[in-house]
Amino acid sequence: MDGRKPYQDKASKRPTARSRELRRNMTPAERRLWSGIRARQVADARFNTQFPIGPFVCGFVSRGARLIIEVDGGQHAEQTGKDARRTACLKKKGYRLARFWNNDVLANTDGVVEVIEQMPLHSPSPDRSHRREGNS
Repeated sequence: MDGRKPYQDKASKRPTARSRELRRNMTPAERRLWSGIRARQVADARFNTQFPIGPFVCGFVSRGARLIIEVDGGQHAEQTGKDARRTACLKKKGYRLARFWNNDVLANTDGVVEVIEQMPLHSPSPDRSHRREGNS
């Protein structure tokens, strides 16, 4: 043996493998919110669930709006430093974050969806009137 781990071990660590696992095992709050925002139900914005961005797997992501929605359980009250570092890293990548508590989503899903609907969900179209350098 050359000391390397088998390929299967490496594959199970990839963010896409982890995101698939998380999609299969969504929490009840995540399932409830997903039923309210999937299939372009909110301002015609497309969301992906358990989407990898860099080293992180984010709960719900609208890439077009550069918006990440996280549904947090009680453990997040104890890991505020870790969440702050994660948020800062994702903001550097150009994303905005919105966090909701599990109990808020479960108790008032429609209200949470309304808050999301109030967020700017569409990025302005790029100005295509300028020609790129080198084009005639």
